[in-house]
Amino acid sequence: MPKVSIITITYNAEKVLERTIMSVLAQTSQDFEYIIIDGDSKDGTKAICNKYEKHIDLFSSEKDEGIYDAMNKGLRLANGDFVWFMNAGDEIASSDTLENIFSKLTSNTDLIYGDALFVNDEGIVRGLRSKLTPHKLKTDISWQDLRFGMLVCHQSLLVHNSIAPTFILNNLSADVDWEIKSFKASKEQLFLNEPLANYLEGGVSNQQLEKSLKDRFIVLKKHFGLIPTLFYHLIILGRGLKKIWTNKGKYW
Repeated sequence: MPKVSIITITYNAEKVLERTIMSVLAQTSQDFEYIIIDGDSKDGTKAICNKYEKHIDLFSSEKDEGIYDAMNKGLRLANGDFVWFMNAGDEIASSDTLENIFSKLTSNTDLIYGDALFVNDEGIVRGLRSKLTPHKLKTDISWQDLRFGMLVCHQSLLVHNSIAPTFILNNLSADVDWEIKSFKASKEQLFLNEPLANYLEGGVSNQQLEKSLKDRFIVLKKHFGLIPTLFYHLIILGRGLKKIWTNKGKYW
């Protein structure tokens, strides 16, 4: 079994997909399988995948019910000890990231997490997620620490295949739910105080922000209850307004 299944979800992403593939292939440790799940793209996405077909262990291109349906498909196909979602436009932070992770693993590690760098469409790094947002990381995260939302972005989270949950559908905050479930199930974590991924800004949640916020409330209420979630959202709102005020009108 490969140590990691790296899974890329893509749809009509010809402008950014190649940077993701190149970051995967550049790893100094090649102890992984690479899976690309495409939603039957109509642009040049398939041609790019064909270009790198010798390096892609599994490529599937067919219509799906959205990104989280595609991510579930990737989970079902994954053979690695760990699963790692590095979607189109995202990149592994550096060529030795996987090698560095493997050097620190123990036989009991079932969840690995770190920071991420925000990157714009042109691939320009804007800064660390933990610096640009209120989401501060710590050495030992419990699932209760996720009461304010997605503490770790999924691009910087590797979850052991044995505990990796499926994604709920029809909810733009399904990744928050997935992360909470993963931390709930985890027995031994590995925290790396460094970026594991370059995160491409402007995903589905940002594009449909109102629905994403409503869906996040649904997810957090399911895990923490109605009254605590209402209280947590007051803190989230206050924290966000403070950030906007400090950044002169911008959240990050």
